[in-house]
Amino acid sequence: MNEKARSGRGADILLILMMVLPLVAAMALKILNTPASEGVVIEGAMVYFSANPNADLNAVISTDLIITDAQINSWLVMISITGLCLFLTRDLREKPVSARQHVAEWIVEKVEGLVSGNMGDFHVNSFAPFVCAVLALSAFSSLMSLIGVFAPTSDLSTVAGWAVLVFLIITAYKACCGPRIYVRSFTSDGPVVAVLNVISEVATPFSMAFRHYGNVMSGAVISVLVAAALKGLSSLVLGWLPGALGQIPLLQVGLPAILSIYFDIFSGALQAYIFAMLTMLYVGGGFPEEEYIARHSAAAAPKAAA
Repeated sequence: MNEKARSGRGADILLILMMVLPLVAAMALKILNTPASEGVVIEGAMVYFSANPNADLNAVISTDLIITDAQINSWLVMISITGLCLFLTRDLREKPVSARQHVAEWIVEKVEGLVSGNMGDFHVNSFAPFVCAVLALSAFSSLMSLIGVFAPTSDLSTVAGWAVLVFLIITAYKACCGPRIYVRSFTSDGPVVAVLNVISEVATPFSMAFRHYGNVMSGAVISVLVAAALKGLSSLVLGWLPGALGQIPLLQVGLPAILSIYFDIFSGALQAYIFAMLTMLYVGGGFPEEEYIARHSAAAAPKAAA
């Protein structure tokens, strides 16, 4: 093996470690900071640090600075995704010669096709990376529950932050042609409809956040409750078996895994897709493309004539 091949193999190993080690760190933090408990325990994000330990952590509005496992796991997911992106795009060539370059190009083509189909070709170059980032971050955050750690999408503050960011992008694109056209988008159908349009606009980040959070969190709660119920039912029905056989929750075998496939994998991926779709539809539907193109064409005409 020559020097170039050895350096390439070493870079691949480092990138694989960059993908795997954050997940290992998340599991280690979960194990080290979770106290032993009996029965069903359904809690929110674990608080690792609070600037004011005496503050009410359940308050709706709080100025206290806290660090939870939702925030830490979000950063760990981003590190893993960064490692995956670097791994797939390392040593790119004009003619694909590796399977991972084929995978990277397939992802790019699919995301660009998704953006083009929902927003038009005008937005492909500017929005394809953002949509791909939203899909990856949301899906991988939901899949964190598969390794037994708290999924960042099960915390309302996480998805609310994404929804606020998307809302700011929607507003910026709607107002890109000036305040007059932005206001006209609300009032063009009369004052009554204008009030409804304003309410709908304000409700956008709330609906996006609660839809995503509610589906992911409810799936996690249902999975835990069903697993606990099957454990109790197994003890009730099969507890008469002699020795250790009566203590084994045999009825837990199978069904929780099937529920995990739906709630953790299918539902998590579906919510990521829905969040990305809503982002594209809201931005694409609110962007005044004709006015934007006309204004920039008019501004470019004197420069071309000169």
